[in-house]
Amino acid sequence: MKKQDGILLESGTNELEIVEFEMGHNRYGINVIKVKEIILPTPITVIPHAHPAIEGIMQLRGEVLPVINMEKVMGLPQTIGPNDGKYIVAAFNKQEVVFHVHEVTQIHRISWNHIEKPSDLYSGDASQVIGVIKRERDMLLLLDFEKIVMEINPDSGIRVEEVQKLGERERSDKRIVVAEDSPMLRKLLSDTLSEAGYVNIEFFENGKDALNFLEAIVADGKTVTDEIQLVITDIEMPQMDGHHFTKRIRENKDLSALPVIIFSSLITDELKHKGESVGANDQVSKPEIAELVLKMDQYIL
Repeated sequence: MKKQDGILLESGTNELEIVEFEMGHNRYGINVIKVKEIILPTPITVIPHAHPAIEGIMQLRGEVLPVINMEKVMGLPQTIGPNDGKYIVAAFNKQEVVFHVHEVTQIHRISWNHIEKPSDLYSGDASQVIGVIKRERDMLLLLDFEKIVMEINPDSGIRVEEVQKLGERERSDKRIVVAEDSPMLRKLLSDTLSEAGYVNIEFFENGKDALNFLEAIVADGKTVTDEIQLVITDIEMPQMDGHHFTKRIRENKDLSALPVIIFSSLITDELKHKGESVGANDQVSKPEIAELVLKMDQYIL
């Protein structure tokens, strides 16, 4: 089953399509934008002393890709053999990786507004779940694949050393709004942007909360650009995604002057047109934090 071009809706609709897959008796989802194709397992080469979740590496059309065993990632009993299940070939954060799952079933089109944020009571910082989709008879869990990969290979994530390479920087009092659903990435962004001199940051878990904050500023009779100088947003977020958030900013005459940078694992040459169509000023792929900082300098210093 290959991903079909053009399957996604136009940008800014606050909808997404997810590939549903099964692990044990539970159902999970991955954003179809991340999925390059779905294939049957092929022979792999085992890598000595690799991370326990890495089954090995495989070659696909000349590319050498790591294969991640999702049973190991999710702490499930090992039931899947090397020739069983399906491979989900995914691309994000400027890398390609293969996830070995039990079964791939179907594609769903849903609204981010119908995806609930996991409760801290049962998720916490260690959770790999970023959203819960309630259905009539069961639930579908949307997984944080960036976090899964970063826990296996920390160097694939945001690193403060990249900002340190920019050299000594002055502290800036510019006020920035950041919409990012991952607690881990909010912490990393706080640390790295602080290192870059940007310490006056308002963090929000999704675009809806960030938009409410901006709208409250103008409802209070203030000029938004006097209070906030820049907006940075992820794309994948429960309740309201970054594309819809950006579109709502541009459609509001009291907010439209705000510069918006989309900072997401989904930024590629093929997908940049989506951010452009909703009016983003710039787009930077995670984990390129130094590039993000330089773009921030360009818009607000």
